[in-house]
Amino acid sequence: MEYQTKEIKKTILLSAPVQKVWKAISTSEGLSAWWMANTFEPVLGKQFVLRAEPFGDSPCTVTELETQRVVGFDWDKHWHLLIELEEVGASETRFSVTHSGWTPDQERFFTTMEGGWDVIVNEKLPAYLGE
Repeated sequence: MEYQTKEIKKTILLSAPVQKVWKAISTSEGLSAWWMANTFEPVLGKQFVLRAEPFGDSPCTVTELETQRVVGFDWDKHWHLLIELEEVGASETRFSVTHSGWTPDQERFFTTMEGGWDVIVNEKLPAYLGE
């Protein structure tokens, strides 16, 4: 039987225009402010590093990039992160993040990471955007 990988998906409606949220997800400075330190550059195929303290650096590669809509990247050996934005009127943006690629040996970390994403998406990102 083939193992079906789980994914973490979080969605929130942010009281910020899509241009502001885009800067938060498509720049190294923005991502560092609400998520984690990194060497991200918004270039398709670009390799970069997430500095996952205290676990060390994780190699990543940008796999999807659509201005003001999508940032996706492969993270470490198995994970994939997809961030999607949807403009909802002039001053609101629907933000979704999907963290996929979980392998059976990572099962014990899944719940911890799911809770971590709750805090990041529902508290840290809105706080960074001034909500």
